[in-house]
Amino acid sequence: MKSRILFLCTGNSARSQMAEGLLRHMAGDRFEVFSAGTRPAGLNPNAVKAMAEAGIDISGHRSKSVDEFAGQLFDCVFTVCDNAKEACPFFPGGGKRIHHSFEDPAAPPAERQMDVFRRVRDEIAARLEQFVGNGQ
Repeated sequence: MKSRILFLCTGNSARSQMAEGLLRHMAGDRFEVFSAGTRPAGLNPNAVKAMAEAGIDISGHRSKSVDEFAGQLFDCVFTVCDNAKEACPFFPGGGKRIHHSFEDPAAPPAERQMDVFRRVRDEIAARLEQFVGNGQ
């Protein structure tokens, strides 16, 4: 049986979407991977672009509310921003809880955003490589 993983952030527009795509890419079918937000805001086109540059297509993803996953069981719930951690201090059905706050790549001025999207993508990838490497 595959482990079920949920990535949570505020808007489910960038960080959690990139994490979902990265873990699927890294671990193949070892996990069932999902992402959601406390206040879904739509998929950020820069997240799609940054992931495409890494050879991962998330263009078919959509922003989802954490409410869509109410009552579901997860082996691990990752919060990738402090707001999501505070908004969901307890996730019913969540097993192990892991938190790491990554910078919001959409926050800097437009001329710097792609650089931040790439850096955050790579930081998330490094964190997930540790997770996968630990036999999770």
